[in-house]
Amino acid sequence: MTKLFVSGFPLEITEMELARMLGPYGDISTIKIIRDKQTRKCKGYAFIEMVSPEAAEKAIEALDGVEMQGRPLTVKITEDKPVLSATNYRRSFAAPSMKFNESFKTDPSGRPKRPRRTLQ
Repeated sequence: MTKLFVSGFPLEITEMELARMLGPYGDISTIKIIRDKQTRKCKGYAFIEMVSPEAAEKAIEALDGVEMQGRPLTVKITEDKPVLSATNYRRSFAAPSMKFNESFKTDPSGRPKRPRRTLQ
């Protein structure tokens, strides 16, 4: 599947109208119009998954730059961002000058405590 980014369409457009616009170029898997969380108004862009890469290329060639109600459409393939693993996610927030103290201490009940961060 190939994911397309489409922007520049009128804010009143529906998923069905987007499907009619892109449908002639190939099969569509999903359509997601991005909306404001509070007002539910369209933000002016959407993500569409096409079943085949050839269909996505045809849609880009045919619709990119075409004017729709006075605004040019932008249609391009989106690159998915790599998902951070749990270890990379934790490391991305740690300050570089802070390290964990390797020695474990115990509290009066005999249970081990978590190591403390020390500044270097």
